Amino acid sequence: MTEEAKETENEMPQSEGRGTLFDKFLNVIETLGNKLPDPAMLFFFLMLIVWAVSAILAPFNFTEIDPRTGEQLVVQNQLTGESLADFLAGMIQTFVLFAPLGIVLVAMLGVGVAEHSGWIDAGLKKLLGFTPVSFLTPMLIFIAIVSHTAADAGYVLVIPLGGVIFYAAGRHPLAGIAAAFAGVSGGFSANFVPSAIDPLLSSITLEAARIVDPEFVINPINNWYFTSASCLLIVAVGWYITDKIVEPRLSGIEVDGDEDEMPQMEKVTEQESRAFWYGFIAMMLGLIGLIAWAWPETSGLRDQNWENPEVSSLFSPNAALMQAIVPLIFVLLLIPGVVYGYASGKYKSSKDMIDNMTKSMQSMGYYIVMAFFCALFIDAFNQSNVGLLIAVKGANLLESLALPGQVTIVGIIFLSAFVNLLVGSASAKWLLIAPIFVPMLMQLGISPDLTQAAYRVGDSVSNIITPLLPYFPLVVVFCQRYVKNTGIGTLISMMLPYSIIFLITWTIFLLGYWALGIPLSFEAHYVYPAP
Repeated sequence: MTEEAKETENEMPQSEGRGTLFDKFLNVIETLGNKLPDPAMLFFFLMLIVWAVSAILAPFNFTEIDPRTGEQLVVQNQLTGESLADFLAGMIQTFVLFAPLGIVLVAMLGVGVAEHSGWIDAGLKKLLGFTPVSFLTPMLIFIAIVSHTAADAGYVLVIPLGGVIFYAAGRHPLAGIAAAFAGVSGGFSANFVPSAIDPLLSSITLEAARIVDPEFVINPINNWYFTSASCLLIVAVGWYITDKIVEPRLSGIEVDGDEDEMPQMEKVTEQESRAFWYGFIAMMLGLIGLIAWAWPETSGLRDQNWENPEVSSLFSPNAALMQAIVPLIFVLLLIPGVVYGYASGKYKSSKDMIDNMTKSMQSMGYYIVMAFFCALFIDAFNQSNVGLLIAVKGANLLESLALPGQVTIVGIIFLSAFVNLLVGSASAKWLLIAPIFVPMLMQLGISPDLTQAAYRVGDSVSNIITPLLPYFPLVVVFCQRYVKNTGIGTLISMMLPYSIIFLITWTIFLLGYWALGIPLSFEAHYVYPAP
């Protein structure tokens, strides 16, 4: 968060509706969220709780059956001398082999070069630059969604640009900021371009699924078809909300910011434009080369069926192509970033590229700390069998209630949306929720792929109304450049229509998508075990 955002957060004017019931509800959410420990420490405390619970439950006999062995489920005491010795001896391996860690770090190396060299910024500006006024809203939301590929670039680039281009087009700038914010954050899981968040979430899902099924495998982009289709939904619904609900409500709010302090949209220079296209062509050539490599039936990127050599698959979880998704994201973003850097003159030597990678890694320090404690927590959850016991007992309870699977999935969506008001990080929330609900729903025959898709819907829709989102104060700052008395309550009231309507329509969309049997992705399923 910038110093400007921090200072503004402390000086924010209160919105006029501060005393309403909904405002009081948000105040409670904000207070509860602020009282929660830091996510890294939260995982540490949870690990200690799991240890204590395992010691308490270990002497008891349970009637539940371990689905991995078919035998009676036994809780393993993690506070014995032997267990603590194993914990210390295996700590490094537990951390290093924690799947989400390497996925994020490798992907961010490529993202860092593409972002910090300026290639992504130039592309976003060029897209917005030639968009007709009548299609300004959908194009802005679409670009905001795609910006997820470059980590948090959408928050610091696309959202302020939304205000700039709407103001330049004679429209209310706050409507542009709202539309961009809705796309970047409210449509967080509606991207049709695979990015680091896809294999990150699926790796967490995999860790959780293996509590029940140690041999379980998963496609790293196991929700890709669904998130791609969701992109069209969010653009269409966001377009309607912006033009028909939000902007008309803003018509009575005067733009009273200082003209000289209002941000201006910097034009892409001729050299930058040329460099962007060089980078784009280089990336396309890389994709063409990848297709040519993968196309032959005997390609090493395929999962070969040795019983039937004529049958091979590119999209099996065991295929080299699927296992290489993260390295491919790294390479396919590194190439245009490097080409753009040299062609635009921003790179003078290879050191500039390494500096961009280093800058990207500097922002990952906190994630590494959180991943360390989370890896230990999940390992304790697995080793103790406490997680499996909760999953089996929870599944038995849900089965006794005889709720339709659709009701359970809607419950996951609403639970995720609520937890999102208290914990901002998408990966941190899923690390908390997945070890419980993924195994539990597997016992009911619902696949981890579908559970993850439900989580992604709930995780997205409430981002834009929680003051605990790290970038929320920064968005308030963007708004105050145009309307000086904008406060947290003002922004929440502006974004609430997006949050509510996204929640309803996206939930219905997932249920309809499921009812029609449209695949969530290749080699992804709705039921467990897979047919």
